[in-house]
Amino acid sequence: MPIEWRPEFSVGDPGVDYEHRQLVDLVNVAAADILDNRPEADVERALGDLLRAVTAHFAHEEHQMRAAGYDQLHDHKDDHERLIDSLRDIMDDRDIAAPAAAERLTRVLEDWFTGHFSTHDARLHKVLGPHEH
Repeated sequence: MPIEWRPEFSVGDPGVDYEHRQLVDLVNVAAADILDNRPEADVERALGDLLRAVTAHFAHEEHQMRAAGYDQLHDHKDDHERLIDSLRDIMDDRDIAAPAAAERLTRVLEDWFTGHFSTHDARLHKVLGPHEH
């Protein structure tokens, strides 16, 4: 059930791809904690780590978009908000430590990664070109 990094996730910028791989790894850690029947506090901590990393990555990316005058900022930011809302919904689930939660987490995130990385992020990083991360 872990998310495997796939070539279509690449946006063509090694630094951004590295950050995205880290996010995928954090999803997999949280899902493994659930499937390994770790205490609920461990699962919540792993999901909190994921949410913090996602939020920090998005804030950095949105700052870059504003600085560049990126014309798709609003749509891109809306897509970020959709993922954050989905993560919060998963975190609010009363059965957060149930195996179904791990499946939901990986399915939701993999679907979002597939769509977002290949469209929004690929378009953004084509416009920005190589840059500091």
